[in-house]
Amino acid sequence: MRTTLYGSPSTAALVVHWLLLELQIEHDLVLLDFDKREHKDAAYLALNPAGLVPTLVLDGQVLTEAAAIALHLADRHPEAALLPAPGTADRAEAYRWMFWCANTVQPAYRAWFYPQEMAGPEHVDATRQRARERLEGAWQHLAEHLSTRGPYVLGESLSVVDFMLVMLMRWSRNMPTPSDTWPALKAYADRLKARPAFAEVYRREGITDWR
Repeated sequence: MRTTLYGSPSTAALVVHWLLLELQIEHDLVLLDFDKREHKDAAYLALNPAGLVPTLVLDGQVLTEAAAIALHLADRHPEAALLPAPGTADRAEAYRWMFWCANTVQPAYRAWFYPQEMAGPEHVDATRQRARERLEGAWQHLAEHLSTRGPYVLGESLSVVDFMLVMLMRWSRNMPTPSDTWPALKAYADRLKARPAFAEVYRREGITDWR
């Protein structure tokens, strides 16, 4: 049964696409055109009623939520050692950081990119300012962590958390203070961007910035 990823360039689907390539999982890639609102077409909504990406069809199961998919792929491929053993302190750390990505970083980005959704059009400036503060605080927190516990989030071992975080760092590239303004974060991102699968994601999705 074919594995199929539905996404759109530069969205949260990027981390799933990156991991599929990193883990050498054969798959079909369906890139939806957001400008044409293909993610709201009836055919796609039948698959994912939320009309969001990513959606991964794996062994006939429909999976959504980038962080959850990333964890599941790492679990299915223990030979890649992208997650520590279940029940260990390091595994708990991996969960903590992945939920930090999903519960702290991603909502702040949502507020930055879609401020009118959060508090109405009359509060756009204030919403974006608060989102910027939260994101810059998050990058400072991560930079301090990597400076003392690096080179990766879990120390010496590369994990699925690093793929998730570098994708999120990329989203800040056009903000007033991009994540790679912090030297520790730039070195961290450059380390991940040097992986062949990252270049292949860029090639397949037609992305050219933040190399």
